[in-house]
Amino acid sequence: MGSRKDVEIRGLTIGGSSPVRVESMIKTPLSDLEQCAAECEALAKEGCELIRVSLPDLALSENMKILNSRSSIPIMADIHFNHRLAIAALEAGCASIRINPGNMSDRKGTEDVIRLARSLGAVIRIGANGGSISKAQLEHTMGDRSAALAFAVDEQVNILRDCSFENIIISAKSSSVTETIRANSLLSQKYPYPIHIGITEAGAGTAGIIKGAAGISVMLAQGIGDTIRVSLTGPSVEEVKVGYRILGSLEIRERGYNLISCPTCGRKRIDVTKLVEEVKALLPDNIKDGTTIAVMGCEVNGPREAAGADLGIAGTPDGFVLFRKGRAVCNDTSDNLKKRLIEEIKKL
Repeated sequence: MGSRKDVEIRGLTIGGSSPVRVESMIKTPLSDLEQCAAECEALAKEGCELIRVSLPDLALSENMKILNSRSSIPIMADIHFNHRLAIAALEAGCASIRINPGNMSDRKGTEDVIRLARSLGAVIRIGANGGSISKAQLEHTMGDRSAALAFAVDEQVNILRDCSFENIIISAKSSSVTETIRANSLLSQKYPYPIHIGITEAGAGTAGIIKGAAGISVMLAQGIGDTIRVSLTGPSVEEVKVGYRILGSLEIRERGYNLISCPTCGRKRIDVTKLVEEVKALLPDNIKDGTTIAVMGCEVNGPREAAGADLGIAGTPDGFVLFRKGRAVCNDTSDNLKKRLIEEIKKL
């Protein structure tokens, strides 16, 4: 979306004119190969486009190789500290790896990783997070944590560039929304590489969703970000669902339907909360991406407020009205609501 350069991972382009990609990270340890494969399959079904998988032990290299062969979407190996793990991941067929060159003590080993990645045409994602900022980096930026995050990325980029490596994705993430936004703003002005964005350790449930959405949305609205991950304490498929909701809300990318409904008030003619769930249960799995469905409580918030809906329903004094693009197509009593609704949904 915002970068000038792009990279390719097993046919998946990231950056440049490519769509903003939605990724996640499997929560299952690689030692449980079957559950890892099942989680990858579930993520693929939900629309995930890149899966990050931790490789913490060389003994799991064969499992990574098997998982790579079974996954229908690209895998990025998540590597820390040991350059041998990065080499093993590349040899296991990973077309991309995520490393932090700054926490690899063996500089020669790191250079070996970079050379192997270059020979294989693999992508390296580098980056810093709030927990990896060093004392020296903070001192260099006089305590400015956002600048320290960006500076940490600078140091990593220099290591790759010293090895003539340009197949790069960069990232700077923190659990602080404002810190993350500012760090990525600094990086986006400096580098042409694709940027991975997200708020790390955002949390669980509604609080985590809001925190992740707040940071990611601001960055995307500023033209920053080429691939996103919503980091949630919970199932990985939820990260993907929320990611697409963020992109849809910003009208950047659509997946699935868009259901809008009024917050309700004393004017409501129907039970909006109950009807929303009924409508969702009736919608087919293969509904066209971007289809907008509206459930409105009364004629005030009905066809005019939701005039753009492909199909809408609003309560009336005598029952309900169904409408398409603001034009009424059916008026009936509440007893016939489900029947009429099914008829109109079929026409979608």
